[in-house]
Amino acid sequence: MKLIVGLGNPGVQYAETRHNAGFLLLDCLAEELNLDFRSKFQGLVSETQIGGEKIYLLKPQTFMNLSGRSIREVVQFYKIAPQDILVIYDDMDLAVGRLRLRSSGSAGGHNGIKSTIAELGSEDFWRLKVGIGRPPTGWDSARYVLASFAKEEIPVLEEVLDKGMKAVTLWAKGEGDKAMNEYNR
Repeated sequence: MKLIVGLGNPGVQYAETRHNAGFLLLDCLAEELNLDFRSKFQGLVSETQIGGEKIYLLKPQTFMNLSGRSIREVVQFYKIAPQDILVIYDDMDLAVGRLRLRSSGSAGGHNGIKSTIAELGSEDFWRLKVGIGRPPTGWDSARYVLASFAKEEIPVLEEVLDKGMKAVTLWAKGEGDKAMNEYNR
């Protein structure tokens, strides 16, 4: 049993923002697998099978900075080990179009990951970072992550979301190392 979490903020005003890259990728995966989400665990949850493994998908609805609360509820209820969790989120240190899959690590300044680490009491969960690039000169980070992707970035975003779905599927099948080799470019 595994848990795939997409981080973001709930509400239509945040739907297409850079900070919702995790939600966007999870929505693409749910659409590809023809899944619906239901409200539970302070989030939106769906379940499926990938490679014979039961997989739960979660979009916390607690807002980014408290994402760990929703994740902890699912983890405690289903007794999921940290190494069987994959959290997908935005990363300003990666250019738009880049992905980075890791099996553990620090929060790197990301509040959603800080919350997840605090609630799980562990850094030993997988994470898939979706590059959103750095803010333009004169923009602060908060304004940037809550802004939509630029029109010219949309084709690149669509391509990286497609690659992200493939990386997530490999991870769900227990092939995290293979996914890292193929998609950490």
